[in-house]
Amino acid sequence: MNFTNGVNVSVETTCESKIQEIAYDGTEIYETPPTLSETLTKCAARIDFSKTSLEDLKKEEKASGDEADKDDQFQPSLWPWDSVRNKLNDALTEVCVLSDVLAIAKDKRYLVLDPVPDPDGDETKPIAQVYSRKKALNQAAQILLSGAERLKNTHTEQRNRNVSDFHIELLRLRQNWRLKKVSNAIIGDLSYRTAGSKYGMSGTFEVTKAEDIVEDEGASSSTSSSSTTTNNGLPNPSPKNNSSLRVIVPAELQGVAYFKVITQKDQEDLCTATVNLMGHGPNTTQQGGVWQKTIEDAQNVLFCKELFSQLAREAIQLQAPIPHVVIGNQIRATLLPGIQLIISLCHSTTVDSNQLTPVNDHDHDHVLEHSLHQLLREVHHKNSHHPFPHPASGPLGPSKKRMLAGPMAADRQSLLEMTKSQTILEQIIAQAQHIFMRKRTQYVLDTLARDVKDPQIVSHWNAMTSPTMSCVKINIVTHGYDTLNRTSLVIHVRERSLKAICRDGRVMHLSYEPQELRDLILCQINSHQISCLFNLARLMAWQVLSNSNHLGIGKVEPLGNASSCLLASPNSDRMIAVQIRCTQSQMDVKVYIAKSPRQDFFPNPLVPEKFWENLGGHFKEVRFDKIEGKSFLNKMEFLMASLNSNSA
Repeated sequence: MNFTNGVNVSVETTCESKIQEIAYDGTEIYETPPTLSETLTKCAARIDFSKTSLEDLKKEEKASGDEADKDDQFQPSLWPWDSVRNKLNDALTEVCVLSDVLAIAKDKRYLVLDPVPDPDGDETKPIAQVYSRKKALNQAAQILLSGAERLKNTHTEQRNRNVSDFHIELLRLRQNWRLKKVSNAIIGDLSYRTAGSKYGMSGTFEVTKAEDIVEDEGASSSTSSSSTTTNNGLPNPSPKNNSSLRVIVPAELQGVAYFKVITQKDQEDLCTATVNLMGHGPNTTQQGGVWQKTIEDAQNVLFCKELFSQLAREAIQLQAPIPHVVIGNQIRATLLPGIQLIISLCHSTTVDSNQLTPVNDHDHDHVLEHSLHQLLREVHHKNSHHPFPHPASGPLGPSKKRMLAGPMAADRQSLLEMTKSQTILEQIIAQAQHIFMRKRTQYVLDTLARDVKDPQIVSHWNAMTSPTMSCVKINIVTHGYDTLNRTSLVIHVRERSLKAICRDGRVMHLSYEPQELRDLILCQINSHQISCLFNLARLMAWQVLSNSNHLGIGKVEPLGNASSCLLASPNSDRMIAVQIRCTQSQMDVKVYIAKSPRQDFFPNPLVPEKFWENLGGHFKEVRFDKIEGKSFLNKMEFLMASLNSNSA
């Protein structure tokens, strides 16, 4: 169909611009239409020169349509052609670099371009492969040769010098001591910080390989073997003592340290003891090596210094009736009036081989050593083990017993006892006071048992005691008459006092004076003799007319009170009066006899009856020491038997 009369149709874009904002009243605000330069700039900015394929251009056109909605968030650059300029600049830079590389490669002096390898015809020059393999084998051979040389030298040293292996000894050292590697050095720690100690002195030591020292010792021993057979009368150390380890301890921990404890009274030493905290167990030098004793000595020095520092600090802080004195390495404390406890720290950095060990077995106090270890370990434990609060929101610090004081309705006295705690020095002083009181008690009892032959005094010390209290049971018996009566009493020995419990339940508290205990034992001996005499008289059918444990007549006794009793024969024709007095070392016994009827009785007008002559006559003293018998009761038995036979 042919249209001859055509109509011109103009196709143009819409004149409407994009809506920028719609007001509240419905008014539409349009954007200003862009100019031709702005439209060209926008279109040029969409060109990506790195994408040259047609598919990339199509994908870019599709992506541009999707991002049309996000143009409102695009911030135009200051210059419209800025992005185009940047991309052209990057392309120019790459072309320049390529031109420079080609110019350098053309001269073949600094850069050589390899041809593109052909995967089918890849051929490598044999000389290059041989050279690379030879170089690799040479390096491996050097490593193997150096290792073999070191092993050969090590075995040669062990065979010739009889030195143990370094790594074996290091492993043995690590089993008992803490070691760590710092850079190229091996550092050990012998302090008690992991156990809770807060002492500031360093306890580190260094472990090295003693190669140079062993060589020097071997050279010196080979050159002077004939002249050094003995050293001041002592044989040289055997080759077994040679060690491949060398332990270096700090200068302040070298040497030997020990405590010397002296109990002094008026410049006279009553008791002396030395405490070496290393102990007296089996010799660990043969088991661990030469370095074992070096480390143990250093740890012993550290322990002694820490303990003395703790004791000195407590001595200054405590407020005692008689203040404690700390002078240098010596602490003075008062145990009892006139008796002082002196604790000295002895530290010797130079040990002479001719001198004996500073701690001898007969002077070593194992009980004090155990107490010092136990008390310091308790301080370490308290530093590292704090009681957990109950409940969890409670404060830290109070013990579980104090936390339960409220629910358990504890009184004020119980709370005060919970808050009390003794320091190490106070406990050591209390133990020293108890030891001194126990020795005093033992001395008094042994002296009385030696001096008083009749009756016998038998003391039984309880083996299960505490550090501040001991118990002794005293039995007073008469040899051959132990079934008649046995007087028993128990004495509790404390720090500054004694507590005596008699058989009848009486409790007596004594002070630290030994004379009070002596008086008590003598009074018990006096009472024992009278009680045994009563039982013996009843067995022999004699009558006990009267007795008194506190006789109020006669001269004043220097010790205690005199006891007396009056006995009558079965026929009442004989009477015996016995009086026992205590002296300083023995018993003074006096015996009197009266007979009836009286030989000197004559009737008179006032007393005309004859039966009054049976009252008995005057008492006559008996020479008691001349009577046969080994003991007081044995003599009294013979006396009563003879009087019975005479009356019969």
